[in-house]
Amino acid sequence: MSFTIYSTSWCGPCKRLKRQLAELDITYQEIDIEQSPEAAALVESLNNGDQMVPTLVFSDGTSMTNPSAIQVKEKLSTL
Repeated sequence: MSFTIYSTSWCGPCKRLKRQLAELDITYQEIDIEQSPEAAALVESLNNGDQMVPTLVFSDGTSMTNPSAIQVKEKLSTL
């Protein structure tokens, strides 16, 4: 996988992004931050202490918070 999506089950923007990524045939790993304290801490560290989702972490170590599917596609083209 080229990236991981940190999300929650109830997050509307997460659902929208995952649907759009599926339409673009982009695969990813998903981690629910409500099920993983370590993942929640990582998301907080990337977002100034906030549990903002969706947060994506790419294989090169960079991250994006609440990106569009097009932004994700563009980022993947650089990896």
